[in-house]
Amino acid sequence: MKEYITHNEEETFLLGIDFSKEIIKGDVVALYGDLGSGKTQLIKGICKGLGVIEEVTSPTFTLMCVYDAKYKIFHFDFYRLSSDSEIYDLGIDDFIFSDGVSLIEWAEKAQRFLASTRIDIFFEFGNDDNERIIKISRLA
Repeated sequence: MKEYITHNEEETFLLGIDFSKEIIKGDVVALYGDLGSGKTQLIKGICKGLGVIEEVTSPTFTLMCVYDAKYKIFHFDFYRLSSDSEIYDLGIDDFIFSDGVSLIEWAEKAQRFLASTRIDIFFEFGNDDNERIIKISRLA
C-alpha cells in the first residue's frame, strides 16, 4: 500500500494525474472516504491524466458519467443509493467487467459487486482542513 499526503485540492488533483500512469485497461478503482475527503478531486486528476478534455464532475444525481479518453472511463457516484438492487439495476457488471476503466465513488455501497482484483483508494482527513491522507492499494 502506498500512502500520500496532500495539502490542498491542487495537490490531490496532481496526484490523480500522476496516478493515472498506473491505470491499465479494465481497471476498477474503488474510492472510499467521507464526504469532502477528495475523491472527486483525485478522479478529476485521473481523468485529466488519461486524456479527458471535458469538465469532470461528480455524477451524484446522474449516478454515472462516461468519458472518452485513452480508455473509456465510467465514473460512478453511489452516494445517494441505499440498496444493492439500485446498483444492480444500473447494470454495473456491464461496466466494471469491460475494457474500460471504472472509477467508483462511495465504493463501500457496491462492495458485493466488485471483483477482488481492483485498486482501492482510501481517503482520510489530515491535521488541518485541507490536508488529506490517501492510501492506494492494488489488490491482485
